[in-house]
Amino acid sequence: MSLIEELGNELGKDRLPICHVGDTVRVHYLIKEGDKERVQIFMGTILAIQGRGIAKSIVVRRIVQGEGVERIFPLHSPRVKDVEMTRRGKVRRARLYYLRDRVGKQTRVEELVGEKARRYKAMEEAERKAHDEAKAAKEATKEATKEATKEAAKAQTDGSADPDPAPVQV
Repeated sequence: MSLIEELGNELGKDRLPICHVGDTVRVHYLIKEGDKERVQIFMGTILAIQGRGIAKSIVVRRIVQGEGVERIFPLHSPRVKDVEMTRRGKVRRARLYYLRDRVGKQTRVEELVGEKARRYKAMEEAERKAHDEAKAAKEATKEATKEATKEAAKAQTDGSADPDPAPVQV
């Protein structure tokens, strides 16, 4: 494993939101105004997904007062609090840059409904459940390792090899 991949595993988020190009999402982004920090919601359509690993980001576009606004959100950034799915889009391209030239109702992406949408939702739930189980198993092994090292350290400081000495009655 390369150094960049190791850093990505160490510093990146454990679980990324499952999103695809064409989906309409609400991105909860932490902004700083003076001394205060607050979460601002940016709702729009995902035009592109770029990068991989810790450098993965999404390009989200929305129309504000007749002007198109695009923002790039790094998914592993601590400022991106949540990416919430509102609609699943039905597209056949990896990049939707052609939406930049469209105005009004033409910018809408057809919604994915029916059996395919149900399958996607079931896959996402299964992936989320597997991720949570793997995380719980990892925590359990980490805790067991911590306990074992604690017991070994205690045995060394006591000078006895027996980790569970018999109680002494007085």
